[in-house]
Amino acid sequence: MRAPMRPRLALLVLMAAAFAGACFGLAGAAGTLPYDRPGPRPDVFVRDSDDEDSASPQQVHVSLVGQDKMRISWITRGSAPPTVDYGKSPGTSQNSATGSTTTYKYALYKSGQIHEAVIGPLEPNTVYHYRCSSDSAREFSFKTPPTQFPIKFAVAGDLGQTGWTKTTLQHIGQSTYDVLLLPGDLSYADLYQPRWDSFGRLVEPLASQRPWMVTQGNHEIEKIPLIHPSPFTSYNARWRMPFEESGSDSNLYYSFDVAGVHVVMLGSYTDFDPSSAQYKWLQADLGKVDRTRTPWIAVLIHAPWYNSNTAHQGEEESIGMKASMEGLLYQARVDVVFAGHVHAYERFTRVYNGSANDCGPVHITIGDGGNREGLAKRYINPAPPISVFREASFGHGQLEVVNATHALWTWHRNDDDEDMEADSTWWTSLSSNPACKV
Repeated sequence: MRAPMRPRLALLVLMAAAFAGACFGLAGAAGTLPYDRPGPRPDVFVRDSDDEDSASPQQVHVSLVGQDKMRISWITRGSAPPTVDYGKSPGTSQNSATGSTTTYKYALYKSGQIHEAVIGPLEPNTVYHYRCSSDSAREFSFKTPPTQFPIKFAVAGDLGQTGWTKTTLQHIGQSTYDVLLLPGDLSYADLYQPRWDSFGRLVEPLASQRPWMVTQGNHEIEKIPLIHPSPFTSYNARWRMPFEESGSDSNLYYSFDVAGVHVVMLGSYTDFDPSSAQYKWLQADLGKVDRTRTPWIAVLIHAPWYNSNTAHQGEEESIGMKASMEGLLYQARVDVVFAGHVHAYERFTRVYNGSANDCGPVHITIGDGGNREGLAKRYINPAPPISVFREASFGHGQLEVVNATHALWTWHRNDDDEDMEADSTWWTSLSSNPACKV
């Protein structure tokens, strides 16, 4: 049992939370429409195990680095070597890699030892067993994704840590996915840093077995004037993504290739106007895509550009980013754009500049992973013609890219803890459509 929060820290957290509520664009804020959020399931807080020593690895997760490498990330309470021993058989370690260790401070909180090491080269579609910090008591395993079609993605946004989150994770774990894509809002720590540790423990059973590729949302900002003026401190320290490999100068936006799909992760809460570093990077990144090698392009953002829910209307992160970047995505013939932020599900037809367009991307809002703020149940009526399917339920999506021309998208709702396929559609890649050649 942990000691109760010290009064000074408790007061600091309450003040910071009040400030955060004003900054995060909650219901009733200027520029947004009010909406009802029904009560969610109780929060889940995964505590540190009393049975493990200070050098025992926890919060283990893996992410892709290039075509044949993987980054292993983990945390220990005390000092431990940043080494990963790995091999193809349990209990063996034909290979070893040494990485680096960092920590961070946030107000009165100090993180544990955050370790990471890049391992490889690795064979595709292969299970590897590994141990972090040479700890023989905890052995993990992961499966590398394939280098050719088919490939299957799980997609879930705004996860949080509630009973609904646990159900979402359970359903994702049953989906035999290769890579998970998360369009922002991970832990909902909202300034209270122990929630980041809890989230790491909660997702470890899945995140240690398959690569999780994430981008940030508004709940990752965690900026407090005077107290902690730097944004994204916890997110950047704990969830390092392969931004350098794609020529990006920021962990907030990057891209990667996997099995014929070029995936672009953008930052809704960093500069995105045409003079910004992110815009210039995106323009260059999309310009280098070879559709003979990666026939599909998927983009992830947090704040949706298309949204017929009453939640989060009129926000600059949606309107301004769309105005700046939609043309780049359209010219590159991006196939699909996934967003979070709105706590519901919505699928649009192929669209560009507000109208149906056969050469535009499909936009999907999937901010329904299980956060503690509840669902956004109110939609604008009548539905706009470009909105094909919308429903306020918790759930997750699965994208199975079968080959260079066809992919199957399904959305699975969580109602009553049952994994129910509620929406599905087949897509044809824009690179295979002669009418969309650029």
